[in-house]
Amino acid sequence: MAATYVETLTNPRDSLPNSYGVGTAGAITAREVDFVTRFGDNWEALRNILGIMRPIRKAPGTQLISYSASVALESGAVDPGEVIPYSKATITQAAKSDLAILKYAKAVPIEDVNKYGAEIAIEKSDDAFLTQLQNVVLGNFYTFLNTGALTGSATDWQGALAKAQGEVLNKFATMQKDVTAVVGFANILDAYDYLGAANITVQTQFGLSYIKDFLGYSTLFLLPANRIQRGDVIATPVENIDLYYVDPGDSEFARLGLNYTTAGETNLIGFHAQGNYSTAVGESYALMGMALWAEYIDGIAVVSFGESGGETGETGETGETGTTGDT
Repeated sequence: MAATYVETLTNPRDSLPNSYGVGTAGAITAREVDFVTRFGDNWEALRNILGIMRPIRKAPGTQLISYSASVALESGAVDPGEVIPYSKATITQAAKSDLAILKYAKAVPIEDVNKYGAEIAIEKSDDAFLTQLQNVVLGNFYTFLNTGALTGSATDWQGALAKAQGEVLNKFATMQKDVTAVVGFANILDAYDYLGAANITVQTQFGLSYIKDFLGYSTLFLLPANRIQRGDVIATPVENIDLYYVDPGDSEFARLGLNYTTAGETNLIGFHAQGNYSTAVGESYALMGMALWAEYIDGIAVVSFGESGGETGETGETGETGTTGDT
C-alpha cells in the first residue's frame, strides 16, 4: 500500500472533567454522557460512510421481516370480450427477526482502581465495552449479508466485484427502483492479494478498513475472515440498508424505575453507572436494540471467485418483483 489515511472522530471526552471518580454524581453523569455520545457519533459516522438514511425507530410489537415475491405472468394477448387470466403471485417469507432489547452489565472492582487509577481502570474498560457493543450489531449485519439471495461466480476478485455490482443493479432496475450507490464487502486478505503495491488509499474509522469510490463502489469494506470468507464478495445498494432501533429512553421503561442516559435526537443506546457498596465495584449498564437490515434479501449479491468460482457458475434469479422488507 502506497498510502494509508486514517480518519479520527472528535472525542467528546476532551470536553469532560479530568476526574472520572465515582464519588460524585456530576462525574458519573459526565461519564454516562460521554459513553452514549461517542456511541452515537460512531454510528453516525458509519451511517454516512454507508450512505444510509436516518435510523428508523421501531414501533413496539413489530418485527423485521423480509419477503420474497414472485409473479408467474400470464399472456397479455386476450381476445376481445374474453376473461383476462390472473397472473399468479407467490409471497414467501425470506427472513424474520425480532428487534430484541439487549441488556449488558460490567463491573470494575475497587482493586483495579487502586492498582491502575480511576481514569485508566474506568476509561479503558468503557472503551472496550463500547467497542464490543458496536461489534454485536455489525456482526449480526454481516451474518445477514451472507444470506443474500443473488448468487454467482467469477474467475478472479475484480471480476467478482464487477459481477456482484452488476447483479444488484440489474435486480433493482428490474424492480424499477433507483440506485444511487452500491457498497461492497470483501475479505481483507483477498483485497490485499489483488491490490499489492497499487496506489490505493485505505481509510480506517469505526474499527473498519474501507476504500472509497473503488471500481464503481461508493465504499468497499475490507473485513476479516470471520465476517466474510476468502473467495467471496458481497454487494448491495445503499437504498437496501436500513438501521432500526428501539429507544432506550422510552418513557415506558422509566416507569419501571430504569432511567438510562441517552444523547442526541436518535437514542441508539442507554447507559447508566453506579457504585455497589456490597461488592465494592463500579457497575455499568447498557441497553440497546439495534439492527442493520436489508429491505430486499434478493437485493444482496454474494459472488464467489477462484477455485470455488468460475464463469460457468450459476447466477441468482432476478424476476420482475423482488423481496421487500417491512416492519
